[in-house]
Amino acid sequence: MIIDANTVGHGSSLQADLCIIGAGAAGITLALSLARSGLDIILLESGNETSDPATQALYAGTVADTRLHSPPDAYRVRQLGGSTTLWGGRCMPMDPIDFEARDYIPHSGWPISYDTLLPYYERANRWCEAGAFRYTADEAFEHGMKPMIGGFESQVFSSDTLERFSCPTNFGQRYRQRLAQASLRLLTQANFCRFTGQNSDGTVGKAIVRTLKGGEFSIQARRYVLATGGLETARLLLATPGSSGRGLGNAQDVVGRYYMCHLAGTIGTLDVSAANSVYHGYQRSAEGIYCRQRLALSAAAQHQYQLGNFIARLHHPRITDPGHGIGILSLLYLARPAIPYEYAKRLYDDTPRSMAQWRAHLGNVLTDIPGTASFLSNWLWRRTLADRKFPSIIVTPKNHRYSLDFHAEQVPNPESRITLGSTVDALDMPRIHIDWRYTPEDVATVQTSLALLAQELQAAGVGNFTYDPAEVETEMTRYGAYGGHHIGTARMGHDPATSVVDADCRLHEASNLFLAGAAVFPTSSQANPTLTIVAMALRLADRLQAELAPLPLASGQEAQAAVNAGEA
Repeated sequence: MIIDANTVGHGSSLQADLCIIGAGAAGITLALSLARSGLDIILLESGNETSDPATQALYAGTVADTRLHSPPDAYRVRQLGGSTTLWGGRCMPMDPIDFEARDYIPHSGWPISYDTLLPYYERANRWCEAGAFRYTADEAFEHGMKPMIGGFESQVFSSDTLERFSCPTNFGQRYRQRLAQASLRLLTQANFCRFTGQNSDGTVGKAIVRTLKGGEFSIQARRYVLATGGLETARLLLATPGSSGRGLGNAQDVVGRYYMCHLAGTIGTLDVSAANSVYHGYQRSAEGIYCRQRLALSAAAQHQYQLGNFIARLHHPRITDPGHGIGILSLLYLARPAIPYEYAKRLYDDTPRSMAQWRAHLGNVLTDIPGTASFLSNWLWRRTLADRKFPSIIVTPKNHRYSLDFHAEQVPNPESRITLGSTVDALDMPRIHIDWRYTPEDVATVQTSLALLAQELQAAGVGNFTYDPAEVETEMTRYGAYGGHHIGTARMGHDPATSVVDADCRLHEASNLFLAGAAVFPTSSQANPTLTIVAMALRLADRLQAELAPLPLASGQEAQAAVNAGEA
């Protein structure tokens, strides 16, 4: 059932087996996976089913360098479904190398392996509505796919791995009915603020919950899970003093450190006119899933050149330069004021908008009316009105000259961190302060990977990639910390001196508190985090089921049948 927290009596004390704090991808997956277990579950959501400015303002905070990081209330949504309400839908698993302790990547290594997570990845794909867990062209397509760059063969880069795209699935909307019908209590407009303290046995006490209308109540649960995203998880832990007085789980000053996003940007000119074919768009699998190939740096090359993980995609020419002559790109340039912040951040650079540039873009629109009209018609039917939306803008330059879009792993850096700021929000909670930093190793990953790709394309005789190496650092930080990928602020590991939770995502300092979400990732991989977040939540559901309840959790096949039937 769904309950407005404002209807809970002031000063009340609720009881539950499990209290899950945060109803985004991790929290909703976890709650529904356990809904048929016989456990008494409370799921807390700060927001409501629609956006509310006052609630969203609770995410506000400060940033050390606004050039490098967006405001804390951007790329995060305090609403049922969390940031899946603005998610682009890109799904891919991490790679086996991402879980390894690599001597050239400081602070790397997970306490679990890729094989440990693999069964949960398969289930996560279904929860994210990304189809079957098939992430190579041969696996996903019976007759293969159109080659990305015809004739390109390399031992350094592969072009057969895929990104699969969700609808994109807004977990709040998609699973709302199941939440309402499930054997659990979903409390909306319920803001978790702190735990009452730690008991003599090391467990945390009651969860204190407040509403913006002045209500306050507590929840006493056998187990708690914080599933509030990489930034908010650090904030909530630091705001509860814990036994050390430095923040819950922070006796070793690890909470909030190792903050990673991804290194992303668009650079150079890739001329692939010499290739016998080029295809950089989406192809739909037999099950109707949009899939796209990319260029992926091999694990062997990562080891050989001591680099982080790296992938690249063919990308349309830079929108701001009217020299591309493409009507739809110029229309996007002219429509910039209407583009949401989260997308405008990637589409545009900081080039001043001159009148001459505006006229040039208008000229492109007028001279390319047929192309623009065709694009807009397809976009209307395949994106705006479609349930499964076409993922992004795909434009094919007639001269086969593309820019290169890259996405790379960031090295864990203890000096890149989240701390508590000097101001408080409407609930008297300290706001966060973000000091995101990158390292020379991060620059080296992008710099060397681009050089290797240029070399491999030329050696294969299919293309010529030109760019200014001196501009790499500028391009990889043009958008700052990438989007909503808030990773590593409460990392998992075996050693409490360098991690916050153990291999089961249980807080080292509190046996009844678990964390879910990208905050626990020790490294960032090249992959967008949502699929791994959901996989980790499913794994945690199994752990909690075994620990709390006598009823067996549904097996993979039974669980999926329950999902299909609207029961999970």
